[in-house]
Amino acid sequence: MLVFAASDKGGTGRSVTSCNVVYRRALAGAEVCYLDFDFGSPTAGSIFQIADAARGVRGGGGMHSFLMEQDPELMVEEPRRIDVWSESGRASLRQRPPGAGQLMLFPGDQDGGEFRHDKEALRRCVQLLLALDEEFEMCLIDLSAGRSYATQLVLEATAHEKLRDVVSRWLVFHRWTRQHIPAAAGLVYGKDGILDVGERAGHDRERLTESIKFVRTAVVDPDSAELRGLRPAQVAWLRHCDQDLRRLAARHRVGRLALLGSVPLDPVLQWREQLISDNDVVAREIANLQTVAAFDHLASGLVDDDVWADR
Repeated sequence: MLVFAASDKGGTGRSVTSCNVVYRRALAGAEVCYLDFDFGSPTAGSIFQIADAARGVRGGGGMHSFLMEQDPELMVEEPRRIDVWSESGRASLRQRPPGAGQLMLFPGDQDGGEFRHDKEALRRCVQLLLALDEEFEMCLIDLSAGRSYATQLVLEATAHEKLRDVVSRWLVFHRWTRQHIPAAAGLVYGKDGILDVGERAGHDRERLTESIKFVRTAVVDPDSAELRGLRPAQVAWLRHCDQDLRRLAARHRVGRLALLGSVPLDPVLQWREQLISDNDVVAREIANLQTVAAFDHLASGLVDDDVWADR
């Protein structure tokens, strides 16, 4: 299965949520990999706490140079891969837990950038996704924000005859605000959005629509224990804002039926983009149980065909 993570704006929590989702799938025993297609800002390595890939890898071999390298002497047959279980600098990640599956990172290149792809880059992308889909149960591809070349590249790749029968699903991330909701809707339904570009590339528009769901991030629950110190008037105002956002989401077709899940506002993720382990919740008590439950819900929902049939 190929999963594409997209967002119209930066700062939506797309990358940190995606990393946590593949982490939860790996803990559940699935063989998973994470491809950093955020070519202008490939920072997934920092979330997995891999120092040598915090801002992408140096010296070539990352996703950017694999797709774009023109010098025959520098070309590589496959991009660099990093085993998170063995190379993470975080002690709790350095040993693969019993029963866990592979957790592999395909990093970007440091100091790379967005690029307009050519036929050769498209060919390499198709071959890479095809090979990784055979090797892993889930491949999550984190895309640059907005109407990016990365998004156009994977839409053209998945429309290719070799990938048409591979299950592909899209997650579109947005914060739970009045600015982010219409922005996320525009990325999907708007002019030159995912559906427009996908249809021009050869996708069936209805089928592509069915493969897209939304993820809300940094969602404030007015009734959560963390907000018990607020005054009644403040709680009432938050409830009013939440209802207003629900109506706005429904009008923009990013409401309940198009929703895969929500990630609550968590103190750890506000201060540091990282994987949240069970130890962070139970032993250290720095993260909330609801956050881990949200990641587990997203991870299981991604592979539940019944969830994707309900649209």
